[in-house]
Amino acid sequence: MSSKKLGYEAIETASVDELRGLQFNRLKSTLINAYNNSPVYRKKFDEHGVHPDDLTCLADLSKFPFTTKVDMRDNYPFGLFALPMEQIVRVHASSGTTGKPTVVGYSQNDIDTWANVTARSIYAAGGRPKDKVHVAYGYGLFTGGLGAHYGAERLGCTVIPMGGGQTEKQVQLLKDFDPDIIMVTPSYMLNIADEILRQGIDPEKMALRTGIFGAEPWTEGLRQDLQSRMSMNAVDIYGLSEMMGPGVAQECIETMDGPTIWEDHFYPEIINPVTGEVVADGEEGELVFTSLTKEAMPMIRYRTRDLTRLLPGTARTMRRMDKITGRSDDMLIIRGVNVFPTQIETQICAIEGLTPHYQIEVDKKGNMDTIKVQVELAPEYVSADYDNIMKKLNHKIKTFIGISVAIELKQPNELPRSQGKAQHVIDKRKA
Repeated sequence: MSSKKLGYEAIETASVDELRGLQFNRLKSTLINAYNNSPVYRKKFDEHGVHPDDLTCLADLSKFPFTTKVDMRDNYPFGLFALPMEQIVRVHASSGTTGKPTVVGYSQNDIDTWANVTARSIYAAGGRPKDKVHVAYGYGLFTGGLGAHYGAERLGCTVIPMGGGQTEKQVQLLKDFDPDIIMVTPSYMLNIADEILRQGIDPEKMALRTGIFGAEPWTEGLRQDLQSRMSMNAVDIYGLSEMMGPGVAQECIETMDGPTIWEDHFYPEIINPVTGEVVADGEEGELVFTSLTKEAMPMIRYRTRDLTRLLPGTARTMRRMDKITGRSDDMLIIRGVNVFPTQIETQICAIEGLTPHYQIEVDKKGNMDTIKVQVELAPEYVSADYDNIMKKLNHKIKTFIGISVAIELKQPNELPRSQGKAQHVIDKRKA
């Protein structure tokens, strides 16, 4: 495949009309498959008074009911499957931290589609068949590791299937095997970057040129931090198990202006999270996805809870999604103000002397919510003027977010380190 061409597959740069026509045909087939082969969807459609025949244009999708995590838990484990078990070649499941895990199933065609969209994603990130790819997402029931792995193999890369954890060994292999690309959560990459520094390795001398980071919201400040510390490009990959896994959308290396949604496989809508009404492109709201090619477990209007907006295509014809500002279910309400952890992270990254290693502790004092932000100092600032740094951060949070917080500065490596997805919030109000 020529490195001069834009895109891994021709559809990425097809005309908008061609793309919309393909989406409509695939959406129609998906609705028919769900209605005919999934008792859950047949019941949902019937109760909602809709039928696949009611789809006469893409906008008609708004007539159909949403799917939520509740539907998945109510039909645990395999109730949403639209194929018999003998045609299911793999299952994955979420961690189930809030109750029953959400289970997803794949046919062989689904696995092939997933490998293709992830290969397309790695290519969009600048990856090429000659590259070595170090996969530090978790393997197993979590979709990250295997999704990245199959995609890199499909592109023709050499895969190093490291998985998560064992940070010293991660660094040793990065040094010894010289991969060109790492696929990992941004919070765990911070941990790896700290270990590289601790071992006295010069990132400039490493082969790593690109990090493909996903599985959690992260900010532009964190991108700049990782790019400068590691002398590499940091690009965003977006995915969710309910839709497929990693590879639903990918930031293109040519523009680095938010992930391009692979719209030929995943149809996006943005809704008002309160009313459920579809809002126009460019307006902020909750991201909703409908699968267009999944066989084993079609997903109709799945509410992701991720807050973002749809933007016009740039490097590709397909639309982009803006950086995820947070999740509607991650939102903290502090004395009537809506606060997302990423907002606090943005302010931390803007202050010299602080690192993106932080924890937010929420508690109650009487009837009042209190919030404490614990954040680590950079090693070269351990003898700095603490009061001045705390005043700066306090001022920024008060000015840009509108809440008063207590600040606690921590020494380097004092806060717990992520081995995968970061746990930035400890809400003691729920204890």
